[in-house]
Amino acid sequence: MEVILTSKAPLTNVSTTSSQSTNNTSFERTNTITKSAQDSREYRGLKLSNGMKIMLVSDPTTDRSAAALSVAVGHLCDPRELPGLAHLCEHMLFLGTKKYPKEDEYTAFLKEHGGSSNAATLTDMTKYYFDVIPDNLEDALDRFSQFFVAPLFNEEVTDREINAVNSEHEKNLSQDMWRVKQVNKSLCKANHAYNKFGSGNKQTLYENPRQNNINLRNELMKFHDTWYSPNIMSLAVFGKESLDDLERMVIKMFSKIENKQVTAPCWPDMPYAEDQLGTKTYIIPVKDTRSLTISFQLEDLEQYYKAGPEHYISHLIGHEGKGSILSELKARGWCNKLISGYSNLARGFGCFEIMVDLTEDGFNHIDDTVKVIFQYINMLRLKGPQKWIFEEYQNLCDMLFRFKDKESSMSVVTNLVTSMHAFPLEDVLTAHCLISEWRPDLIEYLLSKITPDKARIIIVGQRCDSLTDKAEQWYGTKYGVHKIDPAVLEYWASSDMNENLQLPEPNPFIPTDFDLLPVDSDVENFPTVIYDTPMIRLWFKQDVEFLKPKTMMNFDFNSPIVYSDPLNCNLTRLFVQLLRDHLNELLFEADLAGLGFGIGNTTSGISLSIGGYSHKQNILLEKVLDSLFNFKIDERRFEIFKEQYIRSLKNYQTEQPYQHAIYYLALLLTELAWTRQELLDSMQLLSMERLQVFIEQLLSRMHVECFIYGNVNKDKAMAMMRMVEDKMKTTDAKIVPLLSRQLLQKREYKLGNGECCLFEATNEFHKSSCTELYLQCGPQESHSTFVDILSQMLSEACYTQLRTKEQLGYLVFCGSRKANGISGIRIIVQSVRHPAYVEERIEHFFNKMLAYLEKMPDDEFIRHKEALVALLLEKPKRLASQFSIFLQEISLRQYHFNRAQVEAAKLRTLTKQQVIDYYNQYIILGAPSRSTLSVHVLSTVEKGAGTDEQAEREATTERIDDSTTNLSEGSTKKEFIRVTDLASFKSSRSLYPLVKPYLEILPKGGRCKL
Repeated sequence: MEVILTSKAPLTNVSTTSSQSTNNTSFERTNTITKSAQDSREYRGLKLSNGMKIMLVSDPTTDRSAAALSVAVGHLCDPRELPGLAHLCEHMLFLGTKKYPKEDEYTAFLKEHGGSSNAATLTDMTKYYFDVIPDNLEDALDRFSQFFVAPLFNEEVTDREINAVNSEHEKNLSQDMWRVKQVNKSLCKANHAYNKFGSGNKQTLYENPRQNNINLRNELMKFHDTWYSPNIMSLAVFGKESLDDLERMVIKMFSKIENKQVTAPCWPDMPYAEDQLGTKTYIIPVKDTRSLTISFQLEDLEQYYKAGPEHYISHLIGHEGKGSILSELKARGWCNKLISGYSNLARGFGCFEIMVDLTEDGFNHIDDTVKVIFQYINMLRLKGPQKWIFEEYQNLCDMLFRFKDKESSMSVVTNLVTSMHAFPLEDVLTAHCLISEWRPDLIEYLLSKITPDKARIIIVGQRCDSLTDKAEQWYGTKYGVHKIDPAVLEYWASSDMNENLQLPEPNPFIPTDFDLLPVDSDVENFPTVIYDTPMIRLWFKQDVEFLKPKTMMNFDFNSPIVYSDPLNCNLTRLFVQLLRDHLNELLFEADLAGLGFGIGNTTSGISLSIGGYSHKQNILLEKVLDSLFNFKIDERRFEIFKEQYIRSLKNYQTEQPYQHAIYYLALLLTELAWTRQELLDSMQLLSMERLQVFIEQLLSRMHVECFIYGNVNKDKAMAMMRMVEDKMKTTDAKIVPLLSRQLLQKREYKLGNGECCLFEATNEFHKSSCTELYLQCGPQESHSTFVDILSQMLSEACYTQLRTKEQLGYLVFCGSRKANGISGIRIIVQSVRHPAYVEERIEHFFNKMLAYLEKMPDDEFIRHKEALVALLLEKPKRLASQFSIFLQEISLRQYHFNRAQVEAAKLRTLTKQQVIDYYNQYIILGAPSRSTLSVHVLSTVEKGAGTDEQAEREATTERIDDSTTNLSEGSTKKEFIRVTDLASFKSSRSLYPLVKPYLEILPKGGRCKL
């Protein structure tokens, strides 16, 4: 029977739209935007006479304003001869406009006023967005609007920015996500736009255009002139101003943009031809990972958003409860995770994918794994769409939307401009959250589309080598494509049933009680200790601000044995993973019902958290505690997770060089930290029997620190804590509690005054190297404010100089590092240049910045201070965010719950001269109290910086023409203390003392009388 897809969703709502005009500009206004019942913000939709769609959001209480604009054109519209042009265009709009010609005008203004910005080029749209202190929204928006009015596309800047695009591409060359995605794109029809290479690189944007006599600047201007038309743009502006004031603002700035009458491109033709379906594609990854993906191309389903047929199907296929695909595959030992869902790849087409990771045994049973998945899909067809499942899912969506947490202004505007391209203005807040139409015909239609003969099977694994015979053009990924044997397709398509596969039962964790508890008469502003014994301590805070029927709780089970050596660290990690795996069916249903659970190992123990709707949290906590204290290891799951953990340790070597630099710095400075190689070596001793003994030993003596916050009173909090305490009373901790000196925190090693230490490592997977220069300043109490204000004032200048002008690399970061109570400043640059050369340029930057600070006008200094104050005093938008701030103070054992207010007050008293004096004392090369640790990660791949013996010598003698960089050649010479042995480095240095707590609280275990 032929099914004709129709949408019952209205595309417009005429009754809510009215025509308006102001200052000779006509526009349409839409006031009835459907929003959550608890959303106090005001919304208004506009459509200008030039076709631009606008959403205004007014929130007088906001401490951050924001705006975003999305144009409905992306890299699928790149000219065939210029891959990456849309991406380069996105980069270029930041670098000068006719009204604001300075390259860093926009970003510097935002930084000076507490803001930030970014952009993204997607297949069918390009998004630009920023946030800023509310008082500066209009000025920021004016600079932003010029991107779409009169960008300069300066030729010299264009040539430089191509290097940034190239660096961005090179950063991704060894990342499997990018590699696999491009293989899939390259396999579609050659004449389909999805076949394109969207990132671009130096070859496509510099070398090829010159060889073919293409003027790239002209092509950029043509692309912008053609596609950057307001009738395919969506703008969202969020501010403290009234809707009327925001309306006047956007009409003034955006109504005069010329409408080029273009049509947003759409690609209804499917990317893969019939003969490209029914195939297996084998791909060799960089990391040692194994996965299986079943992919089906589908038409664009956005128009059926009110019915959400794809959500119904992915909800069931991706279910992880009893009777699910995942539970069956785990029982067979073939996989650990399953993800399914529909993705809109571009306007006109999308795909539905089912992805599972594969165990070693699972890799030997790929066809059988696919069979189980199709058995479940076949069961769904035979049983037909179930209205009760739809209604349960619909009610969950309604509940989540009703009590939706407040989003940040940046998140609101970026989500809005995406939705505005696809949905009526009335529905932009609800389209991705709610479903209202029961359409079993659409569900049945989609099920008919996901059959074996229409599937593309993608298998990723290093054991695929013999099945690969091609290399993808842009990333060099090895792959092979093979037609699936008809007998295998028939095996998958057969109608035999698997009795272990069943539809889910009704979810027992769905809450029904959303009442808020009465507020205690003695409610405190900050968390307080309401129970403290040698075994357990309870911090408590009742929420009176967010007023949601939700509670957050965290339980830190502390023990000195968990990190005492590398083996114990691994044993703790395996215990946590196996416990989480054992609880998975239960936790998945809880998570669907808005009740989240987290568990992780730390250097001091095991952290267990529950958060979400308050109603049934006690049920979940009871089941989790029973499993924790009565855990028995499953041998098959143990072997699977042991092998997976070993692979993860080995795979770390493939991570980005900047991640390695951060890791090595922490390793060198932290009192006790095990290297990944030490962890890997100790895995030889890890056995199931040893783990079971360790678990019993760990659980026998622990100290627990609890924090409960939200829709909870003291009695409820005490009841939850008692559940934990009752378990603890059965352990040896009841008789011999842990001592406070067994639970001390880790400290930081102190670099000597004037020391310049250097640690070097290699990376064999990335062409880029990395340089991290860390300036250790001292204890947070006396240094944090100076470190923060210097980071605020230097970060944008550092980015502009080292990335934009000198083009050292795509990744450039300047900011503070605060760890173990110690503050410092660091600059990180990932670059193809040798780290010795990059470090020299960093020192030149620091030299130049002294004059920059000295010449800074007082009003600019004050703006930087106020911007930082605004960032410090920004209020959390949701209960979970406030919970994290409080929990951080408890975990650090500093208990400085109003830290932001105290630091903001201290910051306001700072003078410019104090900052300059601090710079001369601690930051500039040669400063009397300067202490630095440099980490150089050298690339050893072909043409990497670590492969040329001459490169280092040249690096220290090369100079940049300062007529282009505007840097003075101050001395950058320094004598390094080379760190070659971790033990000798640490043994020759003292440790900073622990930070004293802000409140007089006994240390953990302090009540023990032994």
